[in-house]
Amino acid sequence: MDIIPARQKWKSSMTDRERFKNQMHYQTVDRCFNMEFGYWNENFQEWRMFRDNNITNNNEADIFFNFDEFRKIGANVWLSPTFPEKIIEEREHTVIMQNGDGLIAEVPKGSASIPHYISSMVATPEDWKRVKEERMRRDSPSRIPDINALKALHPGDRTYPLGVYCGSLIGKIRDMLTFEGTAYACFDYPDMVEDMVETCCVLIEDSLDRLLPHFDFDFAWGWEDICFKNGPIVSPDFFKEVVMPRYKRIRKKLDAAGIDIWYTDCDGDVRAILPYMVEGGINCLFPFEVNGCAHPAELLNEYGKELRIMGGVDKMQLKAGKKAIRTYMDSILPLVERGGYIPFCDHRCPPDVPEENYLYYLDLKEKMFGCAKQ
Repeated sequence: MDIIPARQKWKSSMTDRERFKNQMHYQTVDRCFNMEFGYWNENFQEWRMFRDNNITNNNEADIFFNFDEFRKIGANVWLSPTFPEKIIEEREHTVIMQNGDGLIAEVPKGSASIPHYISSMVATPEDWKRVKEERMRRDSPSRIPDINALKALHPGDRTYPLGVYCGSLIGKIRDMLTFEGTAYACFDYPDMVEDMVETCCVLIEDSLDRLLPHFDFDFAWGWEDICFKNGPIVSPDFFKEVVMPRYKRIRKKLDAAGIDIWYTDCDGDVRAILPYMVEGGINCLFPFEVNGCAHPAELLNEYGKELRIMGGVDKMQLKAGKKAIRTYMDSILPLVERGGYIPFCDHRCPPDVPEENYLYYLDLKEKMFGCAKQ
């Protein structure tokens, strides 16, 4: 299906790649890099502009809104094979299912809400030993990327920024063990959890060794998602002693390849572990949820130019109305002008943000940042 963009691309004299690199390095840009993280599945049914234009997913929405291009590649650094996904029981409003991480979960029908996890395939060191041997093998054929196919998709003369995946050192482990299971395992089986982190790190290192020689990447990205509104689900000491040293190993490979921007996706209040993220080599936060953490200016003022932020537009203000949106946008204008900050909704935009408010926000963002100078 051909998608006709509903909006003009912001006026440009630079390529998307040039703009991204300059903005992340506090250098002059023609305007702010224009992107959004995406939308809940419900938005595609509830927002009329999506329904009327047959926009059904986030990739189509990016084209529809004519956002700047922003692409990423990576190799398999997690379970191989994954657990079979299957429905165990169907109820009136939910289904009980096993997902690819081996979790038994109760999932709401027709909603993007977080599932309720009931049990995990890994609860003891014996469970982990079996899963590691069966599904975390370094020599699995699925871990070998098709370099020629990737080069055909992302040529050296591309005009958009391209990132390399640096995986997850504790977030996917949380997915496997569950929130509660991870909290208990760090105390009951610390050696098991550290071996899980080490296994993830080795798989990421293998992946980087296979990809880095073949591409001129503009950034690295990862996924942790281990914080909530009251802080991290693992202790700062655990993060410092177990996770951070592995970050440093990954950072060494990125430095050797000339990649100095590395962001990780982590929701919630990251402040307790942020010093160790930064020391480990992560220097950008994404999508930086404001509610439960802080206004992005707080951390950018504290860490200076060693930290960047992507995201940080408070979704609560987007649903509060035009006056609240304008006030918030005024508060982040100095951050855009400073550089090292790319504003967008701080996570997937939820359906309780009125369509009218969201379009006002996009128009205001273009008016305020579409010709910003660093």
